[in-house]
Amino acid sequence: MKTVKSTLSYERQKSSLFFVAPLIVTLLIIAGFPLLTTLYYAFTDAHLSDLSQAKFIGLGNYKKILSDSNWWSSVYNTFLFTLVSVLLETILGIIIALALNKHFRGRGLVRAIVFIPWAIPTIVSARLWGWMYHDVYGILNEIVKFVGLTDHPLAWTASPNLVMISVIIVDVWKTTPIMTMMILAGLQLIPQECYEAAKIDGIHPVRVFFRVTLPLLKSTLLVAMILRTLDALRVFDLIYVLTPNNSRTISMSVYAHQNLFTFQETGIGSAAASLLFLIVLSITFIYLFVGKKMAAYESH
Repeated sequence: MKTVKSTLSYERQKSSLFFVAPLIVTLLIIAGFPLLTTLYYAFTDAHLSDLSQAKFIGLGNYKKILSDSNWWSSVYNTFLFTLVSVLLETILGIIIALALNKHFRGRGLVRAIVFIPWAIPTIVSARLWGWMYHDVYGILNEIVKFVGLTDHPLAWTASPNLVMISVIIVDVWKTTPIMTMMILAGLQLIPQECYEAAKIDGIHPVRVFFRVTLPLLKSTLLVAMILRTLDALRVFDLIYVLTPNNSRTISMSVYAHQNLFTFQETGIGSAAASLLFLIVLSITFIYLFVGKKMAAYESH
């Protein structure tokens, strides 16, 4: 009997591999080849004007990058942007998801409206907010002056004190809906009996949230935060369009792009891109390790 079961299991695995193989090959071609090419050029003095003349220089590009203050500024900006934006998006996502999880008239329409910012392409969003941030014609300055917060226009995307805040605001506005959607899906998986029992016991809604909702939502929140963190660490188009050539907001992706295409230093740009890849990969493993430890602790 065991032999029959093992044979069937083996045949199923072979069949599964047969159907998955085209996807694996496609991913290797689309993602694997560019990655290996980038890693190769990272160890050369390749220049975009003539890649055929690239010579192997070992860790030379990495030494240049690690001694470049602009690289460390991009690392700081990227992590600051990621930390603040993901934190705000998680908090707002929980609040909005809790509201959308309630039964009220027109809930479907409200859900559709909430998800509109996420559906707008990032470049379009950046341009839209760029006009709104304009120090002369922008509507945000009109609103700020109307409520009496200031009597002079603010340079939202030029002021050193406001430029990062401006970028984070746009990202939070655009990406909070996807966090809301994932958290809302997690909320709908929580058994209603838990809330009914808490209501019968007369437990305050705030305590219900921290004692019932939040613990049951941990796995969903972890997955949502992993996806958003990895996406935020790779931020490029929003910063590139909204605040081009600004040292206060330059991210690691923008730094790599500048060296690859603006300065045509393919070797240095490839090394910067590979460092970003290693950082993202390391943070992924950390998240997975923490999630595994949390799951093991809860099971005990």
